[in-house]
Amino acid sequence: MRIGVLALQGDFALHGQALARAGGASRGRSTGEGRPPVDVESVEVRKPADLADLDGLIIPGGESTTLLRLMAEWDFVPAIEKFHAAGKPIFGTCAGLIVLARDVENPRQFSLGLIDLSVERNAYGRQRESFEARGEARLDGRPTAIEMVFIRAPRIRRLGASVETLARHGDDPVLARQGDVLVATFHPELTDDPAVHRYFCEIVRRARAR
Repeated sequence: MRIGVLALQGDFALHGQALARAGGASRGRSTGEGRPPVDVESVEVRKPADLADLDGLIIPGGESTTLLRLMAEWDFVPAIEKFHAAGKPIFGTCAGLIVLARDVENPRQFSLGLIDLSVERNAYGRQRESFEARGEARLDGRPTAIEMVFIRAPRIRRLGASVETLARHGDDPVLARQGDVLVATFHPELTDDPAVHRYFCEIVRRARAR
């Protein structure tokens, strides 16, 4: 499978490395999760035409207003909406979550509205107040320990009825899914743990099989 990483800003290269750890089939390695490895190729997406022939897309973190401005300049908004309408899975982390949300607060701003939730920007404080935590996620119906790195993280304030919470930090949802859209308020690419990227690869695999 071919999964693109939007390469306009943020840690897009680290997402590519995380996908390599999640896959590992070409190197004959086990993922260490009791599941067979998957064959995944990561592709840096720099223009809308790069979305062609991709099976999934990751929108990384960064600064959401800057990311939206760059997406508008390069005509990514209609291209990503078309990508989603075609049933292709999308994974947004931190600022990527903000871009995908239905509603954005603090301050209000445009977003794509591809997942039915409301999010508050920078709800956990500025970068100097960033932190790491361990938690448990329900991935494919079973508990999985995950590491979570929060950097100027948004907070999910409202979830639509069809949005599933996969992980929490305290009382706050931090990993959620609606259909083929997956979002995280934290940065899974900043850890060596491939569990969340592995889960997204499984979403992509199932979407391809439909």
